[in-house]
Amino acid sequence: MPLLEISELSVDFATAHGAFRAVDQVSLTVEAGDVQAIVGESGSGKSVAMLAVMGLLPWTATISAAHGTSIS
Repeated sequence: MPLLEISELSVDFATAHGAFRAVDQVSLTVEAGDVQAIVGESGSGKSVAMLAVMGLLPWTATISAAHGTSIS
């Protein structure tokens, strides 16, 4: 059983011009003992994705993921 399993994580923020998608369908599986790195350009959504996993985004964020996403 994975320690962390994310399937199709998306994060949207409400703006005056409509929804802004900051993270678009990210999937990740981390097994116990694994080391993972999240790499990407500035502004690519790395921090927003991990803050979503930890439940630390503001109320303005809408988080969605495929059924079965889990954190053990």
